[in-house]
Amino acid sequence: MKLCPVLLSALLSVTISGAFFQAEAAEVKVGASPTPHAEILKAAIPLMKAKGHELKIVEYADYVQPNMALDAGELDANYFQHQPYLTDFNKEKGTKLVSIASVHYEPFGIYAGRTKALSDLEKGAVVAVPNDTTNEARALLLLQSNGLIKLKDGAGLTATRRDIVENPKKLKIEELEAAQLVRSLPDVDFATINGNYAILGGLKVKDALAAETADSIAATTYANILAVREGDEQRPELQALAEVLKSDEIKKFMNEKYEGAVVPAK
Repeated sequence: MKLCPVLLSALLSVTISGAFFQAEAAEVKVGASPTPHAEILKAAIPLMKAKGHELKIVEYADYVQPNMALDAGELDANYFQHQPYLTDFNKEKGTKLVSIASVHYEPFGIYAGRTKALSDLEKGAVVAVPNDTTNEARALLLLQSNGLIKLKDGAGLTATRRDIVENPKKLKIEELEAAQLVRSLPDVDFATINGNYAILGGLKVKDALAAETADSIAATTYANILAVREGDEQRPELQALAEVLKSDEIKKFMNEKYEGAVVPAK
């Protein structure tokens, strides 16, 4: 049976379109911190599948390896950090990684160790803070907003303990790896802890002695991002992941699961 030219053309069009769709389907390998990033990505798997893409998650316990792996081409994207940290990392390591989406914000909190209330702090109390530049600055700004220290004018997002100009309680600021802060609590008076490590350690932001407010500058400055290599920003599968992570379904998942410890970015 001979097909008329119009029908034959239509069939060829369907076949070519189908082949093109199959060619666009891709595996997306994303590096992430276990909590909450990998958990959020797991919730995104069926949404990515509906878009024709397979999402693979690689978990990392630190803040360095996921960026190095992305830069080396071992990952397609990563999701664990905020923009100030990435900017500092690019400058220090010579990497060229960029953000394609702000996904969520984790309020940074002050958590009790040996001392159970800020009002009970004695002179010489030990305070643990993250030892990477951007997160240490964030911790110090939180201490300042609670009247515990004062930083020199203009210290901002690059502040370190050397920028403290007033310390009436003579607090001893101990710089530790962010991943070690929860474990340090029995040995310090209190610690300022990154949201993801607080969650991983079983801490809840509602139980913090103090925390960044949802309407603070930190809510935008420290939003956690989906990062990719420079030049990959327009890859369709990565744009699809960005859309999924900003979707109403994922926002609902964050709000229900984390009870204020993870707040969807605007």
